[in-house]
Amino acid sequence: MPSLRPIDTEPGQSRYAALAAAMRERIVAGEWPPGSAIPAEQMLAAEHGVALGTMRRALDLLAEQGLIERVHGRGTFVRQGLSGAPMLRFFRFGAVGNAAPRSRILARERLALPAEGARALGCGPGEMGLRLLRLRSVGEQPVLHEEIWLPLPLFEPLAEGDPAEWGDLLYPAFAQRCGVFVHRAVDSIGFGNLGAAQARALELPAGHPCARVQRQAYDLAGRCVEWRSTLGDANAFHYTVSIT
Repeated sequence: MPSLRPIDTEPGQSRYAALAAAMRERIVAGEWPPGSAIPAEQMLAAEHGVALGTMRRALDLLAEQGLIERVHGRGTFVRQGLSGAPMLRFFRFGAVGNAAPRSRILARERLALPAEGARALGCGPGEMGLRLLRLRSVGEQPVLHEEIWLPLPLFEPLAEGDPAEWGDLLYPAFAQRCGVFVHRAVDSIGFGNLGAAQARALELPAGHPCARVQRQAYDLAGRCVEWRSTLGDANAFHYTVSIT
């Protein structure tokens, strides 16, 4: 039988909230990797010396936070995280839109993080990052140009080897090659004009209007692990919001 893990509560903190925080620490520490099942409620309650109802409320809180998910008839699992959170959901590209998107790394280099990127990633001035330029295509048509900044040394495994082996989705590569699981992402939408190099890559005129999606992606611990700028033809921008 596992040793007892007593729960310490902070002033004003409920017992189930303190228990949820303790469970979160165990998940972040890798005791239960993304996709794995966590022990049964009864076992966890006994391990932490709490009532079953308290444990259930703690697990409910973790589920509300998106850290775990319950699968009927199977148990409770740590969420796998995002596989891609596709940027293409913001655009419509006509007849080619039904084709599977493909990705190609145009450039990769270690550079000092720009000031805005360092702030977004929680890094200090002058810290190093891995900069990726990526082109996404649908069919034979290039549709999205991306500049992606990743903190080093966390993503050092991606600084070497052939990027063609990563596949078309980056987040599975983050997990498999760097042990970094993207748990959530925040996208901000704006508009601007394409620079000369970006326009050439997208086969559009320089200065063409573009939609810009700025992303910050976070791991299980709430740490920002990716700062990305995605540019696409503003004439293809399409975003639907359902209001009820």
